[in-house]
Amino acid sequence: MHASSSPSAAPELGPTAESEITWLLHRAAQRLRAVTGEQAERHGLQLRDYIVLSALHKTPNLTQAELGKALGLDKTTLMSQLDRLERTGLVVRQSDPRDRRLRIPTITASGESLRADVAAACARAEAAALRDYDAAQVQELRHMLFAIIGDSEDRGSCL
Repeated sequence: MHASSSPSAAPELGPTAESEITWLLHRAAQRLRAVTGEQAERHGLQLRDYIVLSALHKTPNLTQAELGKALGLDKTTLMSQLDRLERTGLVVRQSDPRDRRLRIPTITASGESLRADVAAACARAEAAALRDYDAAQVQELRHMLFAIIGDSEDRGSCL
């Protein structure tokens, strides 16, 4: 017979400060994706729509293939995304003057206006999520994340 013991507490399922950095980064990304996704949805967009519009804003004149590579999206997924954005008047696709077989998606004026509105809302949501940190700490976090990312190509999707 063994000594009686009290019921053990349920194991901690969420991350802790001692968790692996990969796990913490994953959970932080999930949290920020959720808060920015909410902002995109409030403006009638899916988070993926907003990310594509942002990529077109930040890096204009990419071909569809270059855009897909930059976002880590396969051709089929990107094409359906661009089709939807084009149907709603947020993006147009034009022939690449260097190679007419290639298409260049471009954000429209209404797409840019909507993207800017969502960007402002997302910046406020991000600031709220990081409200316990001063500007220097947030900037240090950005530098650390950027250093982790480096300049290597990641085949994973950001979407």
